[in-house]
Amino acid sequence: MNDTPAQPVAPVDPAAHAPTDSALAHFESRLEYPLDPFQRNACERLEAGRSVLVAAPTGSGKTTVAEFAVYLARRERDAKIFYTAPIKALSNQKFHELCEEYGEDEVGLLTGDVNIRGDAPIVVMTTEVLRNMIYADSDTLADLAFVVLDEVHYLGDRFRGAVWEEIILHLPKRVRLVSLSATVSNAEEFGDWMHAVRGETDVVLSEVRPVPLYQHVLTTKELLPLFVDKQGELARGGRVNPELRMLGNRGRGGRGGDRRRSRGGPPQRRTRRISRADIARALDETKLLPAIVFIFSRNGCDQAVRQCLYDGIALTNREERAEIRRVAQQLIDTLSDEDRRVLETREWLAGLERGVAAHHAGLLPAFKAVVEQLFQRRLVKLVFATETLALGINMPARAVVIERLDKFNGEQRVPLTSGEFTQLTGRAGRRGIDIEGHSVVVWSDAVDVEELSQLAGTRSFPVKSTFRPTANMAVNLLQRLSYVQARDTLELSFAQFQADRAVVDQARELQAAQSSLKGYEAAAARAHGSDKKRWEDRARKLRRQLERGRRQVANRTGTIARTFERVVEELLELGYLDGDTRTGELTVAPYGELLRRIYGDRDLLVAECIRDDLWRGLDASGLAAMCCALSYEPRRDDEGGERGPGGKFAQAFDRVINRWVELDDLADRYRLPRADMPHAGLAAAMYDWSKGATLERVLESSGVGAGDFVRWTKQTIDMLDQVAQACEVALSLEALEHESTRFGLLAALARDAKRSIRRGIVETSSSS
Repeated sequence: MNDTPAQPVAPVDPAAHAPTDSALAHFESRLEYPLDPFQRNACERLEAGRSVLVAAPTGSGKTTVAEFAVYLARRERDAKIFYTAPIKALSNQKFHELCEEYGEDEVGLLTGDVNIRGDAPIVVMTTEVLRNMIYADSDTLADLAFVVLDEVHYLGDRFRGAVWEEIILHLPKRVRLVSLSATVSNAEEFGDWMHAVRGETDVVLSEVRPVPLYQHVLTTKELLPLFVDKQGELARGGRVNPELRMLGNRGRGGRGGDRRRSRGGPPQRRTRRISRADIARALDETKLLPAIVFIFSRNGCDQAVRQCLYDGIALTNREERAEIRRVAQQLIDTLSDEDRRVLETREWLAGLERGVAAHHAGLLPAFKAVVEQLFQRRLVKLVFATETLALGINMPARAVVIERLDKFNGEQRVPLTSGEFTQLTGRAGRRGIDIEGHSVVVWSDAVDVEELSQLAGTRSFPVKSTFRPTANMAVNLLQRLSYVQARDTLELSFAQFQADRAVVDQARELQAAQSSLKGYEAAAARAHGSDKKRWEDRARKLRRQLERGRRQVANRTGTIARTFERVVEELLELGYLDGDTRTGELTVAPYGELLRRIYGDRDLLVAECIRDDLWRGLDASGLAAMCCALSYEPRRDDEGGERGPGGKFAQAFDRVINRWVELDDLADRYRLPRADMPHAGLAAAMYDWSKGATLERVLESSGVGAGDFVRWTKQTIDMLDQVAQACEVALSLEALEHESTRFGLLAALARDAKRSIRRGIVETSSSS
């Protein structure tokens, strides 16, 4: 959780201290600040040889505990530590911080598309890289002493959360975990599970923000406190501001919230919309800069910058503008004239010089890095960002503004959850700089003051497991474990742990209901007439509820293991596994060895394509386009017509879609989750890029932003790497020797395809 900068720690000579010395005392003597109680508590547990789960608010300094784990690992001559993060930007940031502390020779970086000193004693990596290492039984795990799981509450993410669970389950038990989490309401439950599956694990909780947070509402006239004390002054909690209640009643047309014209009365007037330039001016006037304004739309962020430029917003002085221009120009000078024009660097620089910038996934990583650097240096004063900025990146602000309290989730507009609100407002208040942080909600008629006060008053959220067995997971487990052992291991998942706890609670309720049923039946036996009928009806209704509850308990028990059994049956039918589940004798078949190297939601489909030569006839550019189609996930608001290249690609893509239909039917038969259909929306652009097309041409033809194009190209490169590695594994298998020529050609083709698309801004972004 990279919410505070890595603190300066002098390089450690492992032989400098005797083993009996207190590592924590030496570590703290190098810090520029005293440890908080929760930091000291967690560090003492680590020094005592235990694992820790640290749950504390954003900005509280959880990374200090991770820094101490690095320090401990460096005291031991041969010990290694892995520092994992959920996103590449966070990995890159932590890599540079650790290099400054311990020297470049001591620190490595592995993020899929970047491999720098992977054998270093300190290695920063994305979480998926560590999961893949574990399944490959990598030699680099041999001397591993610690793993830092940053943002471990990401385990609840429905798309990638299972990776964290796989690591916690399968990492060698001798490795100690330093798990850093936001303040979650079920931290004790999470810690109990980690203790059950990993051994000695202590939960260290802190709900104290080092910088107090005050909540405000920006109206068309002024900035009002959300909570006030008895004197009507700004307070951190308590009574909702009566002025806001009155404003809410007026906006809703008084009691009942009916905006329609009352009979004979004038129409209700809507509140004037507060513009992004109004927000900038208000923050400047109230001295709440630097600030982050969260807008749940990439296009909205870009428009906000343009609106501020149009309205003449200027938040910098002459010296600041000169330094901003110098920093930004270093990046601009690396771009070709054509790329500068396509990326609209002139407008970007104009915004930066006025102290205003956008930050979202549609921007090039290098552009985002410049914005982050300038914001940290307090040169850029106002950043309009999507919620991805709330995830760990070190960009603390004095104030955080939330433009609206709902967002589009891909299907419909949904209210922000308390967890999302907490994560966003957690950026407010810079430790060591601000004495208080401020969150601001922009007023509109849609704001419900009572709901807002509840949202602001709830400071935590639960982590819920999203774990489910997959085809790749099954073959990797069965390569290392017996069928029974693999099944038992999955029974230890957090998903099953939570389901079992729910079962215990439900079983307790069923016991109470059973006692009530006996009472109803006894009462019915004693009663007569209408009373007897009433007791019998109650007993009949409760009996039905008990039967339904028992079925639910039976269904919940062993749900993960049953899903695993169905995945195994599917893989047996397809020939990726050999053996019989009745005897428990299962082995990974030759083509299952290929499947072990394919990760992602479409793992089985990619393996089928390789096995059955569904990509035959494609050249390197065609294979790049195909791997793009198998990686690409269109945004919900951009699911227009697919634009795949024609010719042999179209024929191969038809074969792939036909196989996807067969696998989809098979998943339905086995009652397993189904993979989304491949989408060729970006395939034509990837094909053209592979053939040497300009950036301007591919962005124009694809309709995506430069940052999105780079991101999906990197995903395509990762898929091509997996295909090449899977084919190279096949070359070493005696059982597949008869197909060695085909696998050799496909591996070489995948490498050629990778080289053809890793160029220009993609290459620059990969090395930055």
